[in-house]
Amino acid sequence: MRTDKAPKTPSVAMWAPPAPRVIAVTSGKGGVGKSNLVVNLGLALARQGLQVLLIDADLGLGNLDILLGLTPAYTIHDVLARRKSLAEVVVEGPEGLRILPASSGIPEMADLEPHQKLFLLNELENLGEHLDVVLIDTGAGISRNVLFFNLAAQEILVVATGEPTSITDAYALMKVLALQHGERRFRLVVNGVPHPEDGQVVYRTLLKVTERFLGEDIALDYLGVVPHDEAIGRAVLKQQPVLQIYPKAKVSRWITELALRLWASSPPTVSLSNVKFFWQRLAQTPM
Repeated sequence: MRTDKAPKTPSVAMWAPPAPRVIAVTSGKGGVGKSNLVVNLGLALARQGLQVLLIDADLGLGNLDILLGLTPAYTIHDVLARRKSLAEVVVEGPEGLRILPASSGIPEMADLEPHQKLFLLNELENLGEHLDVVLIDTGAGISRNVLFFNLAAQEILVVATGEPTSITDAYALMKVLALQHGERRFRLVVNGVPHPEDGQVVYRTLLKVTERFLGEDIALDYLGVVPHDEAIGRAVLKQQPVLQIYPKAKVSRWITELALRLWASSPPTVSLSNVKFFWQRLAQTPM
């Protein structure tokens, strides 16, 4: 069990994988700090020399650009409208991060049609070149788009807080993915709890209900915890990653450790040799 002290950053050698790792970061409930976690995890990985792409997959209510203080001229909506290519839409963030921004306030983006998914496949295939990791910031809940991006990714990272509603909704998301779509492996990050030990409590609660109702063949791996820190709120107000503006804050060390642990964990075996695994599943997923 962890103590209240911030952990020491583990010594993990960064290595470039033969194919990009595609990780969906998701949640059952909104407001759990998922997007902020994606931004800072991405930055922590980029600082290790990895090529990182963030995809804002909350297609109708995107906010990664806001968290990074960016004002993209175009979004994925312009791609689907055939006004711009995907290469023209991707923007560069701090320290080499690349971001595919979503639109905001466009209702039809919340429910893509099959032909739009196929079009995205053709546009996205080339983005896999020279990437080490793709972090997908999904929307919250169990909408078709949320399930769509989770099923397309190689790895699913669920973010929850200590609130009962967050825990219940995280279980509901995993239940739908497991029982209706055959997903068997999830990772868990507990965010914003008062003490590190509270993360273990949330994990044990979710592990108990998943084993009881979803079966013992469901793997729920506890990746770690990000305790509450007021530095995060201050960084959000300044529209900068907490790792960048408050690098010595305790939460920055926690997130860096979390990123290194994520990278050191074994990804599922993928038969295809490149990121086309993701894009092909993206197009083939019947949602």
